[in-house]
Amino acid sequence: MNKQHKWKQNGVKVISAGNLNDNTPQTEGMKRYAAVAKQNVGAEKIWAGKVDIKPNAKTGAHHHGELESVIYVLAGKAKMRWGEKLEFEKYAYPGDFIFVPPFVPHQEINASKNKILRCVLFRSGQEPVVVNLDIPEADNHNDKKWIDDIHSKDL
Repeated sequence: MNKQHKWKQNGVKVISAGNLNDNTPQTEGMKRYAAVAKQNVGAEKIWAGKVDIKPNAKTGAHHHGELESVIYVLAGKAKMRWGEKLEFEKYAYPGDFIFVPPFVPHQEINASKNKILRCVLFRSGQEPVVVNLDIPEADNHNDKKWIDDIHSKDL
């Protein structure tokens, strides 16, 4: 195999929006789509994807184990809650980056009543670690939960 052919097969990859993969661990209230992952591009050290949260909806409380996460807000208004009882909160807007350290319980909320919250996610590893948590305070934002083809209406 010559060098040029090697780079064509093992070089830069472009992942089109229509080729994102939703076969990744999910958390109630959001829909994650993998873009850069081992299974689709051979990534070894990072994971990247996007998430959409419907207007006025919230996610369940969760953390990502030992992974570090970065969330980049593309559109909408995010309300981030974190802590053992989600007692801390801060808003993020388009163009803002959010850093989530390892093991930090957190919840994403779409703070807009009529616009979708769209974000890009980056994680420091390939393992799809999503630890969903039972934190009663996660329900204190509002009663609207995201319903999709993974989460039943009985949640």
